[in-house]
Amino acid sequence: MASPTSFLSLLSLIAFFLITVSADPDMLQDLCVADLSSGIKVNGFPCKDAANVSSLDFFSQGIANPGLTNNTFGALVTGANVMTIPGLNTLGVSLARIDYAPGGLNPPHTHPRATEIVYVLEGTLDVGFLTTANRLISQSLKKGDVFAFPRGLVHFQKNNGRVPAAVIAAFNSQLPGTQSLGATLFGSTPPVPDEILSQAFQTTPRIVRNIKSRFQPKK
Repeated sequence: MASPTSFLSLLSLIAFFLITVSADPDMLQDLCVADLSSGIKVNGFPCKDAANVSSLDFFSQGIANPGLTNNTFGALVTGANVMTIPGLNTLGVSLARIDYAPGGLNPPHTHPRATEIVYVLEGTLDVGFLTTANRLISQSLKKGDVFAFPRGLVHFQKNNGRVPAAVIAAFNSQLPGTQSLGATLFGSTPPVPDEILSQAFQTTPRIVRNIKSRFQPKK
């Protein structure tokens, strides 16, 4: 268990990060709880009637417990964003919990709308991001360590340990968005043409089709 002092330090770090580098537009009122059922389309979500706002709009227990990692990559991301905490609308902040089985991978991906910072709850991870100059910046992390991934850059986390690992991730956006490179390129709808991918990756259309078959929805 983390000591009270280290936990308070974590909260202070996250608060400083979220307050000073918010990527979303500034709010213009005290609160604007998202009306997720509204058909109105705006940059974000329209506000729920203030008379119907309650504490539950700002509350979640969704990342309190480990997520199930029995999937293809052995990792699971559980979001605490505006979709699960409507009160985050216009606040420019969100969290996520990421759990990793031994050998689990959060595959290369980007967050187009946010910088990410992670705090390791347990286990060990090998993490890294790629700059636009194709330089890999990587680091091995252990319990209590913190690492930041700049907005929009491709990054990953891998549990090379023999025990499960977990992190809390903070974002300076209410909904940072995620594009996983493999799923985006090989599992899109409609699909990216085989000849585009085969030329881009210097391989054959047959191999591209084989890779695409691995990203099709499970039946």
